[in-house]
Amino acid sequence: QVTLVEFGGGLVQAGDSLSLSCLASGGTIRRYGMAWFRQAPGKERELVAAITWSGQHTLYGESVKGRFTISRDNFGNKVNLQMNSLKHAHTAGYFCAAYSEYSDNDSPRSLSHDYDTWGQGTQHTVRS
Repeated sequence: QVTLVEFGGGLVQAGDSLSLSCLASGGTIRRYGMAWFRQAPGKERELVAAITWSGQHTLYGESVKGRFTISRDNFGNKVNLQMNSLKHAHTAGYFCAAYSEYSDNDSPRSLSHDYDTWGQGTQHTVRS
């Protein structure tokens, strides 16, 4: 089972762009579906974006469609989240997550309980 570490969180202004990275160690992510979730204080953890093990299919939360892009770099063993046109509402702790895909199922998963490996999270604050 891989270990995940997030990088790139910080403080930005509304309208700025920022990229988060999730670096895996202890194994390859080639057969892992990957995702970013976020959790704001007092709110439930919610899906930001997911990408299947093949990289062929992605899924985005409604509030980030058209603004955020998830991508994977299997050679670099990492997953990235490009965030554009940031808003104060995007302020949250961002968590990288993964699950092992043992079949040929190539549909992205949206529920947090489908993911069994999590990073420690990185805080991202957007100043309005």
